Amino acid sequence: MKYYIIAGEASGDLHASNLMAEIKKKDPKAEFRGFGGDRMKKEGLDLVKHYRSMAFMGFVEVAVNLRKVLGNIAMCKKDIMAFQPDAVILVDYPGFNFRIADFAHEKGIKVIYYISPQVWAWKRRRVHKIKRSVDKMLVILPFEEEFYRHYGVDVTFVGNPLLDELAKVGNSNRSIFLRRNSLGEKREIIALLPGSRRQEVKRVLPVMLKAAKHFPNYQFVIGAVSSLDKSLYKDIIGTADVFLVENQTYELLQNSSAALVTSGTATLETALFSIPEVVCYKATDISYRLAKWMIKVKFISLVNLIMGREVVKELIQGDLNEDALVKELDQLLHNGKRQRKLLEDYEELKDRLGNVGASEKAADVILTSLKSIKP
Repeated sequence: MKYYIIAGEASGDLHASNLMAEIKKKDPKAEFRGFGGDRMKKEGLDLVKHYRSMAFMGFVEVAVNLRKVLGNIAMCKKDIMAFQPDAVILVDYPGFNFRIADFAHEKGIKVIYYISPQVWAWKRRRVHKIKRSVDKMLVILPFEEEFYRHYGVDVTFVGNPLLDELAKVGNSNRSIFLRRNSLGEKREIIALLPGSRRQEVKRVLPVMLKAAKHFPNYQFVIGAVSSLDKSLYKDIIGTADVFLVENQTYELLQNSSAALVTSGTATLETALFSIPEVVCYKATDISYRLAKWMIKVKFISLVNLIMGREVVKELIQGDLNEDALVKELDQLLHNGKRQRKLLEDYEELKDRLGNVGASEKAADVILTSLKSIKP
């Protein structure tokens, strides 16, 4: 069968590539075309547009780049009709993918949504659009299944694909990791994960660096992503005594004592590696005010959302400052009772997410659904 698949950011590229690998095992003649990234291309995607050129964060950035956004949507619609897929598979990225879902549904193309947009957090009315345009919703957070069933959406919880990814990761050899990146043997590491979008890094990393100078006995290491130019990080770092490693996030976490993490998938990854963390988030004032008005959940980190309570500290907007970050990091490093409780909570979190096999189960559900609805 022919699949048109769309992912608009790094995490979507990762999970979509794993899904593609599983679909190919069950459908050896599968053809893939769409929007995505390097990992999807490696799995055989005929890449129409890379997500790097589509990553706009927040209300303001989207508004400023609206012409580009609309142009990408129009290009995608035209390309879908030329390709004539059996199904469109949408991976998160709601601002773009909701429009494509409506379009594909109108054209009689089956729509599968893998990794739910956070409609349970804000704009809940969008769930009615999903019910109308999406033939099958595959969710990766346990509470999402109940949410969608309440609204009559055809939904299946397939487990969390991060567990699949982490299962592939062997134990890092600390000495090799340190030597490869010219890091010291004697000082413990604090990981800085400032996000995968340029705007995130520019707002959050400077605050993280201010906190770093208060802990001279530790070495602070930034987990850079290849989708952003190194010059961005270096301009922000300046003369600060920190290190930079690229595309080694999992190894970095495995060798860290704690982490400062921008909200997003990385907060869950850090928890699954059992690393104490502080969650950091900062947007433009306008974007933050709009989000605060519209968002209907108490937390921004996946860890706290899944657990339904504060497990990791969230420092958001004005609360993300040097003093607060230093205080919270000090607690994670030196408060034994806090550390033990956090690690206990992490174990409960892992239990709630279930076992490995999300990508395989998602592929099974997709193929079964397409066979049942294919004319």
